[in-house]
Amino acid sequence: MIINTVQTDKIIVGSHTIYDVLDTALPKIAERSIVVVTSKIVSLCEGRVVKVGDADKDELIKQEAQLYIPTEMSPLGVTLTVTQNLLVPSAGIDESNGNGYYILWPKDPQASAVAIRTHLSKKHKLTHLGVLITDSRTTPMRWGTSGIALSYSGFAGINDFIGQPDLFGRKMEMTMVNVADGLAAAAVLAMGETNEQTPLAIITNAEFIHFDKHKPTPKELETWQIPMNIDLYGPLLSRGPWQKGGKNK
Repeated sequence: MIINTVQTDKIIVGSHTIYDVLDTALPKIAERSIVVVTSKIVSLCEGRVVKVGDADKDELIKQEAQLYIPTEMSPLGVTLTVTQNLLVPSAGIDESNGNGYYILWPKDPQASAVAIRTHLSKKHKLTHLGVLITDSRTTPMRWGTSGIALSYSGFAGINDFIGQPDLFGRKMEMTMVNVADGLAAAAVLAMGETNEQTPLAIITNAEFIHFDKHKPTPKELETWQIPMNIDLYGPLLSRGPWQKGGKNK
């Protein structure tokens, strides 16, 4: 697998559309590539920002979260949330590289991924193209952040090995590989987190990718996520002192 990062202009609120950014910065894209886009530039292009000082960050977090644990209960002073069905700090809201704005997650990352793939497939005349929208998150009991996929399109997000034999012929009972998150972790590591100015990447030569000509179906997206009540970590998560946020349904 090869990851090539792509430098862009500085993206500020109102300066570009996401298609301007992609068309200006991306080189010619080959078949069976995956274009990785950080959620931050999608949000900046969509105007999903709030000027620092115009709103209280804690209230923004509560507004954007499905569930949250109050900040005062955190040993690090960070609000833990469930947002867009992901366990993340601060509902994904970030100030870094925001130039005085709180940057929220895209309103509908899945719709954004599908729209970007449609645009790039048409522009570059591609049949097999993947798109991945990423951000960073923490992992329980580990310092540091790693990349995660908010959405994907054009390839299978999960490689299911259940029923296939292992090295000694034993059938796999539970093993499914989260392709989208694995690619996101590798790409975000390459793109960087501070002043690299490389919010795009192109992944090629990934032989384990199963490309699709269609956007992910509701069933495929459902298979990609696990509801808390049947998650391996559900017994721990469900006992948390959660409060309902503005996006709780």
